[in-house]
Amino acid sequence: MPAMRFRSRTFRRVFVRTPGGETKLTYKKRKNAKPHCALCKAVLPGVARGTKTQVRALPKSARRPERPYGGQLCSACMRKTIVAKARNQA
Repeated sequence: MPAMRFRSRTFRRVFVRTPGGETKLTYKKRKNAKPHCALCKAVLPGVARGTKTQVRALPKSARRPERPYGGQLCSACMRKTIVAKARNQA
């Protein structure tokens, strides 16, 4: 019988092969959902995906792209936004 904390689906059930040759059931925390672009809802490439603890352990430059709107907008939507802002100021 699993421990009470492992009965919910908060934890993934993972089968792990031990050195002794038996397959054992272990429980791992689920990853966070993939980040999406705020405008077109496409999955953002280059943004770290893992548990909050794993992502916070990474350096800031590895968490999201080093560009304007990095981590919020995809590169295509970022370009459109910057061009639109430039048009409004001119």
